Amino acid sequence: MERMKALQTTGWARRQLHDLSLPGVVLGTLFFIASLAPSLLPRSFVHQGLLSGGSFAAGYGVGLFLASFWRYLELPEATEARVARLRPYMLALCGGIAAIFLWRASTFQDSVRVLMELPPVESARPIEVALIAALVFCAILILARLFVLILGTVSRRLHRRVPRRIANAAGATIAVVVFWAAVDGLLFKVALRMVDASFQSFDALMEPDVEKPGDPARTGSLASLVSWQQLGRTGRQFVGSTPSAQEIAALAGGEAIEPVRVYVGLNSAETVEERAQLALAEMLRVGAFDRSILVLATPTGTGWIDSGAIEPLEVLHRGDVATVGLQYSYLSSWLALLFEPAYGAEAARALFRIVYDHWTGLPADARPRLYLYGLSLGALNSDLSADLYDVLGDPFHGALWVGAPFSAPTWRGATEGRRPGSPAWLPRFRDGSVIRFANQDGLTEADAPWGPLRIVFLQYASDPVTFFRPDAFYRVPPWLDRQRGPDVSGSFRWFPIVTQLQLGLDMALATTTPVGFGHVYAQEHHVEPWAEVTEPPGWSEDDLSRLKAHYASVRQAPAEPD
Repeated sequence: MERMKALQTTGWARRQLHDLSLPGVVLGTLFFIASLAPSLLPRSFVHQGLLSGGSFAAGYGVGLFLASFWRYLELPEATEARVARLRPYMLALCGGIAAIFLWRASTFQDSVRVLMELPPVESARPIEVALIAALVFCAILILARLFVLILGTVSRRLHRRVPRRIANAAGATIAVVVFWAAVDGLLFKVALRMVDASFQSFDALMEPDVEKPGDPARTGSLASLVSWQQLGRTGRQFVGSTPSAQEIAALAGGEAIEPVRVYVGLNSAETVEERAQLALAEMLRVGAFDRSILVLATPTGTGWIDSGAIEPLEVLHRGDVATVGLQYSYLSSWLALLFEPAYGAEAARALFRIVYDHWTGLPADARPRLYLYGLSLGALNSDLSADLYDVLGDPFHGALWVGAPFSAPTWRGATEGRRPGSPAWLPRFRDGSVIRFANQDGLTEADAPWGPLRIVFLQYASDPVTFFRPDAFYRVPPWLDRQRGPDVSGSFRWFPIVTQLQLGLDMALATTTPVGFGHVYAQEHHVEPWAEVTEPPGWSEDDLSRLKAHYASVRQAPAEPD
């Protein structure tokens, strides 16, 4: 009995191998090999296995399509007997080539790791990568064959009543609808509700290390219009990490005051307009408009504002800064971008509109300078918060946008309109009087002094959130030329389709890098951009270098990377 089962299993495995498309296997192997090459970020063996399995499936699908198209054109084909003789040799050859590149995969990953000051990997774990890739490919193949089964079943039944081509078209449509309903209804909506509830519960957790403020002038205190509970976890972290006047004075030298931080959580009011009104009322209560600098900080998807990015500004201006944030979601930025793309922009516009209207009503010589700030999805929504034509008569003073997503309109326009010869990963836009770019090494040069509106984009060349390209599956990204960023591997090569999959995985892993690379922005790299945008008085180049050196010496990962 056991022998019979073994024979049946062996026979089933042989049938599955026999059913595989030989052109699909060949192209799948080439895609598999290409997936082992480095991209923007280092990968673990688990992520490599997922990527390689998906890449093999993509190559297999392309090969299957090309073979079908060849038959459709009625071009000459090899006989079944010849294919049967070649099959075992071709499968063995593809497996051998894949094994060779698997064993060398560690050298590919090390070319990225060394740039990010990470130790080399001991092993690429080729066996584990191959097993994970095989499981991923099998899962995708099963889904694909299920799709074909539905299509074929529907087409055959319809063919009894309608012409063949109409039946095939209808079968394909019904199969797509069934699969989309299953994915959209089960995986997306149900899973999204579960994730949203999970994030909401997490947001309500009270952190033991974040103390409720006793000062009535601070948001979240007993005198505040926004309760400590209503701030949410990310709001409490932001408000609770406000540096004291003594801490700022120690870094800035001389006297300092405690900065103002206002935050309104998602549960503070029912609608976004009510939350924006509440934010303005709290700003008036704590005297935010009495400060010299006023910052509208748009949070990431979870509601997180990087305190490490705001603190350098507060130090540069010796605490004479007020920052306000308005939460619009509990979800991570990539989930919010996919499923709630309008919420963030709506909240950012509501806050900007109500604050800007109040700000323009104040005497020009007795109001703070107004700036915008955002990280990641916050940068995108901050960019969308103000229509330039609505503020031309009385513009705000500037913006610092960090790790702006590739879809941010101002970033995209400035990058695509960069001066010839300037790299896509650190462009020079026109004369530099309005927009400049910065990375780990500082800002781009400019041919003209700053104008009344100053915008700086801080970005790392290795940040896939910024440098993802929707068209990378068929064309080389402009930042992947011979003049590459300092943190991009020289071994990174473009491959059709595979590079797109690599960049997609890099986006998911964007916050797993060391500080100062990928999508994890170091505190010291905010000093010079803030100094350029806001021009704080009394700071020399040596003073700025000293402050950057201090932050570099105490460098740590942000409390909650987006």
